[in-house]
Amino acid sequence: MPILVTGGAGYIGSHTCVSLLKKGFEIIVLDNLCNSKENAVKCISRITGKDVPFYPYDLRDKESVRSVFEKEAIEAVIHLAGYKAVGESVREPLKYYENNILGTLNLLECMREYGVRNMIFSSSATVYTGALDKASAKALTEESPLAVTNPYGRTKLMIEEILRDLHQSDPVWNIISLRYFNPIGAHESSLIGDDPNGIPNNLMPYIVQVASGKLEKLNIFGNDYNTKDGTGVRDYIHIMDLADGHVAAMKKLNDCGGGFTAYNLGTGQGYSVLDIVNTFSRVNGVEIPYVIAPRREGDVDTCFADPFKAEQELNWKAMRNLADMCRDSWYFQQSIS
Repeated sequence: MPILVTGGAGYIGSHTCVSLLKKGFEIIVLDNLCNSKENAVKCISRITGKDVPFYPYDLRDKESVRSVFEKEAIEAVIHLAGYKAVGESVREPLKYYENNILGTLNLLECMREYGVRNMIFSSSATVYTGALDKASAKALTEESPLAVTNPYGRTKLMIEEILRDLHQSDPVWNIISLRYFNPIGAHESSLIGDDPNGIPNNLMPYIVQVASGKLEKLNIFGNDYNTKDGTGVRDYIHIMDLADGHVAAMKKLNDCGGGFTAYNLGTGQGYSVLDIVNTFSRVNGVEIPYVIAPRREGDVDTCFADPFKAEQELNWKAMRNLADMCRDSWYFQQSIS
C-alpha cells in the first residue's frame, strides 16, 4: 500500500519521493503548490519511470484531505507540508500557526478516521535553538533541551508535542520525527532542486540566484556572531542524503509496533555562511558578491547535529560533502535558467 507524502512537490518532498520510489515504495503526493510547482511531480516520474498520483489539495481543507484517504489505501504518511521561513513567521505568526498546526490536526484526524497510524514527521533543528548556549558550540543530540526562538520553530515543537500526546493516548500510533538540519544541493539529474517561488528565504537558493544574475548580491545577515568568521554556523546536509534518511526511517517504522522517536538528520559538521559562499565560488568558478546586513530576529550563533542515533538505529549516514552540495545546487540552477 502507498505512502502519502504531504508537501511532496516541494524541495525536500520531491527528492524524498524519488528515493522512496527507487527503493520500491509506492507514493501519493498531496501538495497545495503554495511554494512548489506541479512540474516537480512530472520530474519525479521522469527520474523514476513511475507514475505518481497527485492531489493539489490544502491540508486546511479537511474534506479534500478526507477524500484522498477515502479513495486511496494509504499505509503511512510522510508529513512535510508547512510554511518554513523563519523571518516571515516572526512577522506573521498567525499565518504559521493556522497553516502548520491546523493542517496537521486535519491530517491526523483523517489518519485516525481511516486507521492509518504510521507517520514520519518533518521536524527541524529549530526545536533546539531557543535553548542553545551562545558561548557553546556543542553538537546537538536528540536529548538536548528543546526550546525555540521563532513562531516557525514553535509550530514544529508544538506538533512534536501533539504527536507525543497522540501516541500516549493510543500506543498503536507509530511515529518518527526527523529533525532536519539545513538541506542544500539537488538531484544528480538536475531535474529537481530548490526552486522557491519569489525571493528565496534560504541561503543556497539565494546564492545560486545571485550567481545566475537573477539577484544582484547576497545579504549575509550578521557578521558579529560568536563564530570563527562572525557569520552563523549551521549543519548543511545534501538533499539526497536527507531523502535517503526518510527511506531509512520508513524501514524502521515498518519494523516497529508503535512509539514516538526523534532522530537528527545532519552531518555533524558545522559550516559558516562564508564557508558556503567561498566553497561555492571555488567549486563552480563563480564569484558571489555580498553585503553584510543586520541580524535576523531569531537566528543563533551555531547549530549542528550529533547524528549518532540515526547512524546506530536507522543505519543511515550522510555521505556527500559540501563541494557536492554546492556543485549540484549550481548545476540545477543552470538547468532552469
